[in-house]
Order: sequence, then structure tokens, then C-alpha cells
Amino acid sequence: MSGKPSWRDRLFGGLKDTSQRLTGNLAGIVGAGRLEQHDLDRIEDALIMSDLGPATAAQIRDKLAAERFDGGVTEYKVMQVVERVIAAILRPAARPLEIDAFPRPQVILVIGVNGSGKTTTIAKLAHNFVEQDYGVMLAAGDTFRAAAIGQLKIWADRIGVPIISGKEGGDAAGIVYDAVKEATATGIDVLIVDTAGRLQNKRELMDELDKIRRVLGRLNPEAPHNVVLVLDATTGQNAIGQIETFKEVAKVTGLVMTKLDGTARGGVLVAAAKSQGLPIHAIGVGETLDDLKPFDPDELAAAIAGDTQ
Repeated sequence: MSGKPSWRDRLFGGLKDTSQRLTGNLAGIVGAGRLEQHDLDRIEDALIMSDLGPATAAQIRDKLAAERFDGGVTEYKVMQVVERVIAAILRPAARPLEIDAFPRPQVILVIGVNGSGKTTTIAKLAHNFVEQDYGVMLAAGDTFRAAAIGQLKIWADRIGVPIISGKEGGDAAGIVYDAVKEATATGIDVLIVDTAGRLQNKRELMDELDKIRRVLGRLNPEAPHNVVLVLDATTGQNAIGQIETFKEVAKVTGLVMTKLDGTARGGVLVAAAKSQGLPIHAIGVGETLDDLKPFDPDELAAAIAGDTQ
């Protein structure tokens, strides 16, 4: 009986459609030592269609236009250039979520639209920190949805970490206040706070997050230490709009992208790195606790370019 595919296999499998879309548009591009104008147009269109974004596509086009291909142009050589440029764009954004706050706890607010995988991402982050021997506590600050509170309680129980929660419709800031007090008193290293994911009323969400910030500031002026936005890769370019909105309403400090195992639109992570200037902490390729890993820019570049070497 074969076991579960490796993390790398799932990442490459999830981005297979992206890499095939790129290589499909390169079919027949062979010949002289330079690419023709119409070839460059075709490649640039393919890159944009793969959700890499116009700025990244233009940068890759310029690099390809300047490239001398010894022995003639081949699809493989073109994809090698694509991979190198993508990796160079992604590397400055790759930054693991480090626990370095003093005094403890380090407070991490996790935000994202409903359905982005926010609650399961919180569980995976908590699991990863527990594996690193940190004391972890969860706070169920998404009081807008009873399902979110229940789901987080199940995960906390499964991971074996404490959780502070209240009733549906309760005061999120009050829950966060209680959680910080409890975490401080019990020597917790990391407090991960779930927050409401409704963007329909930006003002209401902004007010709630501001209130949470004020409460945190009274207990520790440095808190929150991180505001992590969870993005669903399957939304493609819509993810860029979410980043811009949440930067405005929540002062986002870093990104986690989920569902990269089931999308042809993972190129949006490159577009985000190019246009938004935010750290990318981790990426997810599944539903189990081990399916979230620190972001490796070279591995993602290889997956987008279909480089399995």
C-alpha cells in the first residue's frame, strides 16, 4: 500500500497546471540564439494567464529578451530563465515566523476572509510551534461565527493546547484581553488569535481590530507582534485585492498561502511578492497538521517552472 505523497510531491502536483500552461505556450519556440518579438509576446501572455502578474511577466520578458541562448533556444532553457527570475523575486519575501518577543507571550493575530483556511492554518501554526517546544495558547476571537469557535476548540483539543473562548456574538477584544492575561500568568510563549473574517463591512471589521489593538497595547505596547493574513491560492488575482484591503484595515505584517495543492493559480504568490512587499511566512498543501511548511522560494519557483530535478 502506498503512503501519503510527500509534501514536495503535493506542491509540485498542485502547481502542475501552472507549469503545463507555461510550457504549453512555449511549444514550438526553438531555433536561433534569441527569442523573436512574437515569441516574447506569447510567453508574456502565458505568464500573466498563470497569475504571475503583469509586473513579473514584464520582468521575465525583459530577461528573456536580453538572454543569449548558446546552441539555440529551447523550451527547457526558457523555463530555466523563468525559474531563476521567479526565485529571485521570491527570495527577499521568504521569512519564517520567528518567536522572539520579550516579554512573552508573542501575540499573533490571524486574519483572512471566511473560507480561506484561516482556522485550520491557526491549528497548523500552533502544531508547528508545539513541535518546536513552545508553549502555545489559542484565542477564539472570531465571535461572529459559532462554527469558528467550535472548530478552533476541536483543534486545540487535538493539538493539546489551551484555548480562551466566549459565546457567539461576544466581545472579541474582551476574549483577547483574558487570553493575554492568562498566557502571561501561565508562561505561554505564543498566543495565536483568530479574528473575524467578514470583509463585507470593512468599517465594522476595522473598528473591531482597532479595539483589539487598543486592548493589547494596554497589556503590552509591542502587541500584536504579528498580523498574519491567510490567503487561498485558488482565488488567483483576487488574493492581491484581499492583501491590499487587509493592509488598510488590519496593518498586515506577513502572509500565509493555503491550498497550493489544488490550484492552477499558485503564481499569484509571485505576484504578491513582487507587488506587496510583505514577508511570506509559510505555505500549505493540504488539510492535515503537517501540511504547512515555512516558505521555500527556490522550491516554489521550481514547481511553477515544472523543474523536478
